[in-house]
Amino acid sequence: MSAFIRAWKILSEVLDSQVIPPSDQSATEVSKERIKAIEATAAALKEWAVVCKALEEGRQVILLRKGGIMEYRQGFEIKHSDFFLYPTFEHQSKECLQADYVNNLDKVLQNAPMNNTNRITSCAAVVLVKEITNKSILGQLEKYHIWNDQYINVRFSYNPRRPLNVVVLRVYKLNNPLEVDVKPELTGCKSWIPVQLLLSDTKLQGRAKPQQEFDKQSCSAIDIVKPDCKPVFNDSKFTEIVTELQEVLNR
Repeated sequence: MSAFIRAWKILSEVLDSQVIPPSDQSATEVSKERIKAIEATAAALKEWAVVCKALEEGRQVILLRKGGIMEYRQGFEIKHSDFFLYPTFEHQSKECLQADYVNNLDKVLQNAPMNNTNRITSCAAVVLVKEITNKSILGQLEKYHIWNDQYINVRFSYNPRRPLNVVVLRVYKLNNPLEVDVKPELTGCKSWIPVQLLLSDTKLQGRAKPQQEFDKQSCSAIDIVKPDCKPVFNDSKFTEIVTELQEVLNR
C-alpha cells in the first residue's frame, strides 16, 4: 500500500506541475498568439534595378555573368540554388540597353528607395547554367535579355580567361516587397551578399532556420516568401522558354 501511495503522490506532483494556475491562463493564451519576429539570413544576387524589373515583367529570363571586380580571379560562381534579387542603382546606363527597354530606366530611377534602404521585390531559382566561349551564340540570346550588342560584347570580352555564364532563372514576384537596410558590407563590386530579414514565425512556416551562417546554411529565399509570391510565367510557358534556350545553348 505504501508503494501505491508513493506512486500516486509522484503522479499528482507531475500533473500539478503541468496545470496552469487560473491567474496565468490568459497570459499564456496571449503569448501563443503573439507573432514573434526573428532574424533570418538569406542569399541575394546583386543586379541592376532595371534588369530586376525586366525579369519581373518576363522581358528577361537569363543573366550573363563573369563576376565583379572582387571576383576577377575565380570568376562568377553559382553559390545558391535560389536567392533574392537585390536591385542596384549604380552603373546603369541607357547606352547599355536595347531600344525597346531604354525608357524603363527613367521609371526605375524615379522609384529608387531612399534613406539607406533597399526594396526587394522578387526572388529567383536557378534552372540552368551554361558556360559559353563561343561569341556567335550571343546574338541568338538577344530576345531573352534587355542588354544591347555593344554591352554584351564588352561583358563577353571582360576577363577573357573566364567563360561567360548564361544563367536561366525562374523568377517569382513578391506580393509584398521586403525592405532591407543598406549596410557598408553590402556595397562594392561583388555578386553575392547576405541580407538580414526581420520576419515573423508564421511567415517562416517552420522551413527556414534563423541565424545560419550565410555561405553554408542560409535560408532559402523561396521558402521564406511562400506563399507570398507568384511565378512570372506559368509552368507550361516557362517550360517552352527553357526548351528554346536549351536548343540555342546546345548548338
